[in-house]
This record gives sequence, C-alpha cells and structure tokens, in this order.
Amino acid sequence: MRIGVPKEIKNHEYRVGMTPSAVRELTARGHEVLVETKAGDGIDLGDEKYTKVGARILPNADEVFASADMIVKVKEPQPVEIKRLRPGQVLFTYLHLAPDPEQTKGLIESGAICIAYETVTDRFGGLPLLAPMSEVAGRMSIQAGAHSLEKAQGGRGMLLGGVPGVPAAKVVVLGGGVVGTNAARMAMGLEAHVTILDVSLRRLNELDLQFGAMLNTVFSTIDSIEEHVTGADLVIGGVLLPGAAAPKLITKKMVEQMKKGSVIVDVAIDQGGCAETSHATTHADPTYMVDGVVHYAVANMPGAVARTSTFALNNATLPFTKALADLGAEAAMKRDPHLRAGLNVYKGTLTYEAVAEAQSLPWKPADEVLKIAA
Repeated sequence: MRIGVPKEIKNHEYRVGMTPSAVRELTARGHEVLVETKAGDGIDLGDEKYTKVGARILPNADEVFASADMIVKVKEPQPVEIKRLRPGQVLFTYLHLAPDPEQTKGLIESGAICIAYETVTDRFGGLPLLAPMSEVAGRMSIQAGAHSLEKAQGGRGMLLGGVPGVPAAKVVVLGGGVVGTNAARMAMGLEAHVTILDVSLRRLNELDLQFGAMLNTVFSTIDSIEEHVTGADLVIGGVLLPGAAAPKLITKKMVEQMKKGSVIVDVAIDQGGCAETSHATTHADPTYMVDGVVHYAVANMPGAVARTSTFALNNATLPFTKALADLGAEAAMKRDPHLRAGLNVYKGTLTYEAVAEAQSLPWKPADEVLKIAA
C-alpha cells in the first residue's frame, strides 16, 4: 500500500502523522510511505530522518494526496485537504465530527473511507487512540489554567498551590476519565485544592482509592456542578461522550456567578465544549473573557507539546496503521471490530450514530456498509 503523510496545516500544529520509526515498520513490510517535505521539521524530524528509513519525500500536499492509497494525519482535515480526498481513499486521523457539520458534509461528499482515531475502541472498553492525547491534554490543562490565573492573563492573580498562610486555589475537574484523572494528578502535585465530579460511583471509588484524602470526589448532578463550578478558581472540562457532542454542563448562568478572574479550561472543545460560553480558540490566541471569566479553549492542546504528543500518538496508532496497510481497510475492519468502531464515513455514507444524532443526518451501521453477516 502507498501511505501518505502530509504536513499538518492547522494553526500552530507541529505534530506529524508518522514518526520515522513508524515509517520504518511500514517500509520493512513492503509498503511505500510518501512524506510531504518538512512535515516533521517542527519537532526535529527532518526529511533526512524519513529518507533514511525508506520514505519518499514529495514536494507538496497535492502530490501526497494524489499518490497515496491511505492518508495518515493527526488533526481533522481542513477544507483544502478535504477537497484533495478521492473516492475510496482511506483517511486515518482524528475527525471529531459531531460538532462540525461542514467537515462531515465534505467527507461524505469526498467518497473516502474515513476512520477516526477517537472512536477506535479496545477490548477493555477504552479508546486507545484518544487516550494518549487525553493524557497530554489533561496534564497540559493545569499548566494552561495556572498560567491563565496570572493577573497579566486576565486571571485572579492566584498561585495554584498558594504559599504558607495563603489558601491554595480551588480546582474543579468535570469528568473522571483520562483527561480528568491526569488533570487532577497534576493539580494535586502543585498542591491545589482539587475536587473531581463524575456520574460513575465506581469511577469515583477508584479515584478515591488511588488518591486518598488528597482528592475530593463528588457525584455529578446539576446541583453539585453548580455549587462547585461557581466556587472554583479553575474549572477543567474533561467530559467525553465517545464520538458525540460534549454535554453542556456549565451554563451561561453559572459563568455569570463565577468569581471574576476565575478560569475555565475546556478540554472538551474538540467535541464542541462542555460550557455554553465556550468556542474554539488557537494557540496563537488561546483565551477570551466572558463575564469576567477567562476561557481557554484551544482545540489542539497537545500540539503545543508536539514532539511528546507525536511519539505518544504513534505508539498507539501504529498497530492499527499496520493492519490497515497489510490487509487493506475493508478487510482490516471486517477482522477487527475495534478498528471497525473507528469508521465514521464510508464512501459517501455516514456510519457513526452519535454524529448522525448530533447533526440529524441519516446513517448506516459499519457492519451494514461493510456487509458483515450477523
């Protein structure tokens, strides 16, 4: 198979779809890997490192898309990239379609086979290709929040952990999944006062056993969210409904009642955000104010630590990339139900129910379009 790796073009996005090590795994199996020139320059992965492991460097994205059977990326395709896709071509990347009708429409019209990292599953019930970036984003959310709390950034002028004689900041984390757990861990390490809310008593019990008295665990209800969000100095939005739009847990009224200079870091912004006042921002202009509350809602947070993120992501995606290349996309998905769960668009048909519900669109199950017998 010919596998194409274009240079990412989203604002301040320096990650790359495949590392030289991953490329070597594919070329060793007889596949051809086509890498756009300078695709990895931003994280010290120059063209020579790719040619050394057998990749062929192409001068622009047009040639990569035109020549490849499968495109491996990091971020969702931008409009100019969607136009380059062709019927039957495989796209393997993050998509986050639920809050993005324009992208959904473009991918359906492209006729391509679009497999989303964020909906691929594993036998443990997890999301193995989303987890590494959720770990990064969860840890980064505390860095971003601590910086945003500084007075020069519009914040309350608070040090997250306080100092002897001065109270630590109150950090409230919505969601006890991968993002929330990593955020809580970092916040506790900085000696903040940390509370985490979740609807799963089992998960709250696990977190209580893991972190003990350092972490306050609270069952998530409208009342408890309102109470803790309005009293917080820093709120981390780490909720996730796989493949679906994020629930709006933080209302405009709650934001109005929050302390002036408090901060919301909405990690769920890739799926539309969990605050009614959230809209996507970029690394170039990451924050804005609503009712005196700083909102940080960068849609590609892990891109700020692009080298760490690229290697972490490739560790997770490589087995699936190899399966897609070795067997072909359709055969690989027929064989592996977890990879099949990643199929969002198939040759003009939407195949993911949560996206269809979010956008009121018709859809067909992956099993049906791939003609898998019941």
